[in-house]
Amino acid sequence: MLEGADPPVQIDVRLSDRPELGDFSTNVAMVLASQQRIRPRRLADRLAEQMAKTLPDADIARVEVAGPGFINLFLTAECVQGVLRRILSDGTGYGRRPRIGHRKIQVEFVSSNPTGPLTVGHGRQAVLGDVLATLSEWIGYDVHREYYFNDEGRQIDLLTDSTAERILEAAFGIDPEIPEDGYEGEYLQDVARVILEENDEVAAAIERVRGEKRDPISRANLYEALDPAVLRHEATERIIRTIKDDLALLGVRFDTWFSEAALHRAGAVDAALAALRERGSVYEQDGAVWLRAEERGGAKDPVLIRSDGRPTYLMVDIAYHIDKHERGFDHVINVQGADHHAEQSRMKAAMGILGYPGSWLSYAVHQFVSLKEGGETLKMSTRAGRFVTLRDLIDELGKDIVRYFMISRKPEAHLDFDLDLARAESLDNPATYVQYAHTRIASIFRKAGESDREWASVDLSPLAEAEERALIKALDQFPEVVRTAAEGFAPHLLAEYALDLSRTFHSYYDKHRVLTDDEALSHARLALLHALQTVLHNCLDVLGMDAPTEM
Repeated sequence: MLEGADPPVQIDVRLSDRPELGDFSTNVAMVLASQQRIRPRRLADRLAEQMAKTLPDADIARVEVAGPGFINLFLTAECVQGVLRRILSDGTGYGRRPRIGHRKIQVEFVSSNPTGPLTVGHGRQAVLGDVLATLSEWIGYDVHREYYFNDEGRQIDLLTDSTAERILEAAFGIDPEIPEDGYEGEYLQDVARVILEENDEVAAAIERVRGEKRDPISRANLYEALDPAVLRHEATERIIRTIKDDLALLGVRFDTWFSEAALHRAGAVDAALAALRERGSVYEQDGAVWLRAEERGGAKDPVLIRSDGRPTYLMVDIAYHIDKHERGFDHVINVQGADHHAEQSRMKAAMGILGYPGSWLSYAVHQFVSLKEGGETLKMSTRAGRFVTLRDLIDELGKDIVRYFMISRKPEAHLDFDLDLARAESLDNPATYVQYAHTRIASIFRKAGESDREWASVDLSPLAEAEERALIKALDQFPEVVRTAAEGFAPHLLAEYALDLSRTFHSYYDKHRVLTDDEALSHARLALLHALQTVLHNCLDVLGMDAPTEM
């Protein structure tokens, strides 16, 4: 944006994709021509002449005007080689900014209710949140990853009742009567079987009922014997353990696993409601307590406390965010689905009521994910038990392929996870293609026997091919891609960059020999590939994927 112009105008300075048009091109003359009342080409000539005089000779070889008024900038060979030398010097630190003071941010993601195993939909959010957290670390923040378990409320009551039915089924062969809106998935059969085998209290209760030899055994007898508090604890803890194991397989880690139950025990929900009352931001209607969200830019006023006295999800979530603020986070990023838009606006309204700055809370929003196989979309339903678990997907495809595919599209777009492409072991698979580029470079260095050389001190002047210049310019973009992906909640940009960089490398390698009879040329090209391998390694590291040296 050129703000000195009246009115301010948008100026583009872009990398050129054609060597004959320079390294960079700008439309500044065509944008300003109307304001200056001069033909674009004539203004471009004047600006180009001025640029040639003022821009540093060490960086700019020449400035040319093309077409209706584009100004093309040609970099010196020394400038381009300087970029490569900086990458070689920085190594795996290339693209990483130093820590920004003590600024601490929290990224909360996944936070699936502990009522069943993680599905492929949860997998997208898990990878998205994990990569966003890593990107934030790369641009200098102290990042805290957090998972919030909703281990209180009606969904846990339904889980407890559903588990009880599965225990009766396993112990007595009684057909289960899953409650309305309960959980019908077969996974609860496994949970029930493990509880029977491992929990002495539940096993003893079942044996007591058997010992009474009532005929027939009634469901009421069984429910009287089973302690719901024990079932509640056992079911949630075992599902939580499964969730943690699945996320570990995906390479996703958390610094804190936060329990909703802890908020209730600490009285945090009541304290949050009191804080909102003090600010005159709640009112009572139809026996319930409501938040004045709409007047603060939120969606329609929501209920905070139901007429039966139970807090809503939003009320507890407000208490949770107060707790986040009290823990000293300077910024909070919540990764959530687009279907939570209304809740997000209400939460931001509540934070504004409590006096938190608008920039304190941000949402990284994503759309849903569907599995496609044979050109058909698979139908899934979590409550009905018709879904593909994240564990199944990881077991079949491996962590790296799942992570790449989950991050490959922009979060705001619906993701069709193509199982056929993900299963492909050929280079048509984009995840494999990127990793193969790293592996291919490693094999070149093994063949050369030059892995220990100090590449930053190598003479780079033999790198005179247009494709070599294009590779260096592509490597130069990495820090900006990291910054843009982090600040714009757009990690797909890094996946796209890694794929494009791999294509550029494969094209270069197919056209030019690296190991030649000319030792100076070979060393220069090996230095270029060492920098390329470093950037590919950094890309894969941020994406949470392995950087293999053999495949």
